[in-house]
Amino acid sequence: MIEWSSVVDPGKNALIPLSELHAESDWQAELQAVVRSGRQLLSQLGLDAQAVGYSELAGEDFPLKVPQSFISRMTHGDPDDPLLRQVLSVSAELLQVPGFGDDPVGETGDNITHPGVIQKYHGRALLILSGGCAINCRYCFRRHFPYNENRNSREEWLHAVRHIADDPSISEVILSGGDPLLVSDQQLKSLVGQLAAIPHLQRLRVHSRLPIELPSRVTAGLVNALAGTRLQSVLVVHSNHGNEINTEVKNALRKLSSGKITLLNQAVLLAGINDTEDELADLSEQLFTAGVLPYYLHLLDRVRGAAHFEVTARRGLELITQLENRLPGYLVPRLVREDAGEPAKARVTAAP
Repeated sequence: MIEWSSVVDPGKNALIPLSELHAESDWQAELQAVVRSGRQLLSQLGLDAQAVGYSELAGEDFPLKVPQSFISRMTHGDPDDPLLRQVLSVSAELLQVPGFGDDPVGETGDNITHPGVIQKYHGRALLILSGGCAINCRYCFRRHFPYNENRNSREEWLHAVRHIADDPSISEVILSGGDPLLVSDQQLKSLVGQLAAIPHLQRLRVHSRLPIELPSRVTAGLVNALAGTRLQSVLVVHSNHGNEINTEVKNALRKLSSGKITLLNQAVLLAGINDTEDELADLSEQLFTAGVLPYYLHLLDRVRGAAHFEVTARRGLELITQLENRLPGYLVPRLVREDAGEPAKARVTAAP
């Protein structure tokens, strides 16, 4: 028997099942309990802070943050664990390296056509829903993005939607952040409903790492919000290593695919994390068992603080060749990079 709450769904003027509210409160509680101390994280894993190069100072500029769900997939006592290395603030982040800056893909300035709306590519508009994430990934290209100037309240969302409605050249809206799935199911459902009412929009794309980091985020309400309109829905998850994908994550991703949401993965090629043939092949295999197709393998965006993660284009091409010789074509991602000011991502076919 379904228990019903007295909370009204503003989109359909209907009551919301308590089970959906409980599911939402579960992931929100997990989010509130994230580990924010590097020393606490290392203590849990039985590691020495000095031995792993931990830096509290690097964490002041871009705070460490990681949920227990993600920590549980790390290997106790392994200083080189690929999941740990993606989230731990280290002294290498403090180095000033030429060619690495605060806006590596050119998202500020004229590309912000309305507060919280970025238009870099023809036919697409990117809408910033949240400035936060469940994890502050150390290689994040938006680690210096001015979120305070582009944070949309619900009222400002309405203005952004009107801006999109007034531009018939836009056929696809991309929800991004931070992580756009940090907003509640009801907020998301309301926004998607408003976007679906714009006749010239055809697709909704969401970029999120939350289904990987915090699989409890995938609730029935979330699936309904993304799949419950006329828009074609695409969810691009961001997973970089096969160890991130456990049974809980696979179950969450299958819930999304059962809702007729196209699932793709976008990984970043990271030194010491996934820069071997075996690791990338395993990632593709793990993703496909969960109903996700590999999409892009990005060369690192050259953001200040992340130079130690960079892998050369030459090495990236070698890895793609190895994957092509090992996997069916649909499991081989496209190697790409993003250059500021260019009208599209660049397919990497030759080393500079």
